[in-house]
Amino acid sequence: MMHSAPIALVVLAAGASKRMGQPKQLLPWGTSTLLEHSIQTALQAEVKKIFVVLGANHDILKSSIENNPVEIIFNSNWEQGLGSSISKAIHHIQQSDMQFEGVMFMLADQPYITVFYLNTLIRRFKSNNRQIIATSYEHGERGVPVLFDKVYFKELMTLTGDSGAKPIIKAHESEVDIVFCGIKNIDLDTQNDYLIAYQENFTK
Repeated sequence: MMHSAPIALVVLAAGASKRMGQPKQLLPWGTSTLLEHSIQTALQAEVKKIFVVLGANHDILKSSIENNPVEIIFNSNWEQGLGSSISKAIHHIQQSDMQFEGVMFMLADQPYITVFYLNTLIRRFKSNNRQIIATSYEHGERGVPVLFDKVYFKELMTLTGDSGAKPIIKAHESEVDIVFCGIKNIDLDTQNDYLIAYQENFTK
């Protein structure tokens, strides 16, 4: 991992995968799992440190990734939604001995996001410039990965609910730099979503 930017990269993986019927973080993806794949992608990014937020199924997920050079954060309030994991991560980062100029969030169930794309966002970041660098997908959707300047840390710590950081992005739209990633925003939320994606990539 190259440490070229004072950025914390947070992999959000605290959900219970209710629609999947099992912990989707542990579903196979190539020779690893969805969570392991996202961590390996993150570890190649040009950032200072990697954090992984766990919640539901914490013990089994922790044991599957604890050999990776990442710092695990446990969100006991994971049932409150994605916003609570973002808030927990920022509280943890603020208490860290390390100083960060920004934070990037990515999801554990976005296997099409590449390290090249993560580094594209990172290289656009300029410290102390109030930037929010968000991803744009086909059909105009906006979402993660997203990178926030540290000026937004206080707001990020107040988040709750399932909408994640969207309210902050909306409130500061004039500061948002949109990057088009060139793929569909594919959320692997159901067995069917996962099977289609897996077959497209590994059964040709």
